[in-house]
Amino acid sequence: MPIGWCMLAPMKYEVVTAEAPLGEGPVWCPDGTLVISHLSPGTLRRIEPESGRSEIVASVLGGCNSAQLTTDGGFIIANNGGIDFTGFATALGLDAAKIAYQPGPPGLQRVFPDGDVITLAHEGLQAPNDLIVAADGTIYFTDPPPHGGTQTKGGEGRFWSYSIDAGLREIASGFDFDNGVALSPEGRLLIVEARGLMWIDPETGEQEWWIEQLPGESPGDGFAFDIDGHLYCACPMDHCIRVFDPSGKQVEQVDLGEGAYPTNVCFGGADRRTLFTTELAPGRVCAIEGVPTPGLELNLWPTP
Repeated sequence: MPIGWCMLAPMKYEVVTAEAPLGEGPVWCPDGTLVISHLSPGTLRRIEPESGRSEIVASVLGGCNSAQLTTDGGFIIANNGGIDFTGFATALGLDAAKIAYQPGPPGLQRVFPDGDVITLAHEGLQAPNDLIVAADGTIYFTDPPPHGGTQTKGGEGRFWSYSIDAGLREIASGFDFDNGVALSPEGRLLIVEARGLMWIDPETGEQEWWIEQLPGESPGDGFAFDIDGHLYCACPMDHCIRVFDPSGKQVEQVDLGEGAYPTNVCFGGADRRTLFTTELAPGRVCAIEGVPTPGLELNLWPTP
């Protein structure tokens, strides 16, 4: 374990806001705000961490499944096409009458700083889920089988890249359910696949298990690396964030309480040592301050 990573006490969280149900894709912004995406309705919400005040900054048809910053202050989003959560709202403890379902075409989209939205790619995509931007500006994203919305369920997951020069390229297919994606400090791509975590080569599509079976009962969802290669992974059905060291050994678990379904995480704060979490339900954004090492700094998508 790298020197400096040592938990002297269990990690504790504070609630930033409890008014963000069906939340995903947290993004720390240079102005000190946090932007999250909403699976339903498809929106981006900007939150002031100190006060919890928030506002909607963009809306799309479908579902905002994840987001990353662009160099002009906008965002790239993965739009899953919309998921109808009304059928399982009760199980999540949510009021179905308050869930808006507005399906739209699944795709990769760009949100401008003024809130305008354009589609970068959509042909052949089924339910884009999570994305990451590489140092050269290439966007990598997971595209699991449709799991709600306007399309027939079933099929296989795929993994794609998109760049301005090369456009859309399918890297690999045949996944059971590929979900979260991130780049390690060494620049390797890691994805959630089924109940484990898998490395994937962006050139060849070759795959290698890092952790074939996560602890507990839950598959992973969104995750993020720190600068030393520790992975913080949301595990919704286990109501926790699991922390793994670079060897794949679990070294910490942050329990968010029974009934909490965490979906994703990001590092933020002035020193990138605050971990922010989003949830399907009950709909909180939480902050875990003082993590042992800073989060890995993410690349901005270079706007044309």
